Amino acid sequence: MDSSEGVWDDGEWISWDWINNQIAERELQDEFPQASIEVIRVFEDLVYAAQEYKDATGRYLQIWGELGELYAEIKFGLVRHAPGTQGSDGRLGNDWVEVKTISPEKGKDAVQVKRAGNFNKLLVVKVSEDFEFEARIIDRKKLKKGKGKYANLSWGSAQD
Repeated sequence: MDSSEGVWDDGEWISWDWINNQIAERELQDEFPQASIEVIRVFEDLVYAAQEYKDATGRYLQIWGELGELYAEIKFGLVRHAPGTQGSDGRLGNDWVEVKTISPEKGKDAVQVKRAGNFNKLLVVKVSEDFEFEARIIDRKKLKKGKGKYANLSWGSAQD
């Protein structure tokens, strides 16, 4: 082997691919310290598939809610409830969390959440047209009071 394929270290060749993979995994773990590398890779694969679908068809793949919850899981350590659990999507420590996702195809940067939900934190995930993700966590107390079934929150006012 020559040095263009790797380095010789302690009696064995280590390939540049292996080294680069280790660096990439370390960067992912730094960005998403709450998650395993396997779950991070699944998230990346799903986002890539959604981008490829959009490029191929001109349509968005309707997986926003799942991507939002998965992002909350890897970014913040959300422990998700079993599918179909009513009232909230998971827990962050002692807080019950509802996750809402703003997709790039939505007409406005706002979410609507049921007032009757069993949560004390709202985690809003926003996905850009370039499939970039950002999120904000809001105390339920900061939602506007009202009598209707739903509370509305705009991205601009989603500051904790």
